[in-house]
Amino acid sequence: MSSSTLPTRTVKCPACGGPSMYGPLNPNRPFCSARCKHIDFGAWASEDFRVPAEAPPEDSNFGDPRLQ
Repeated sequence: MSSSTLPTRTVKCPACGGPSMYGPLNPNRPFCSARCKHIDFGAWASEDFRVPAEAPPEDSNFGDPRLQ
């Protein structure tokens, strides 16, 4: 099956929410444009997207044998 006969889906752009062609003809997929792709990359680079985690307590010795 050649790329011209593959079905093309339209998905929601993760950055702007607009329609985005999800297929081999869109080099920015799943984003609708290079601009949205760069905005998303900038958010990751500035750590706007983070996985929430608990920090260890400041007073824990964290395995240092000299502090036991």
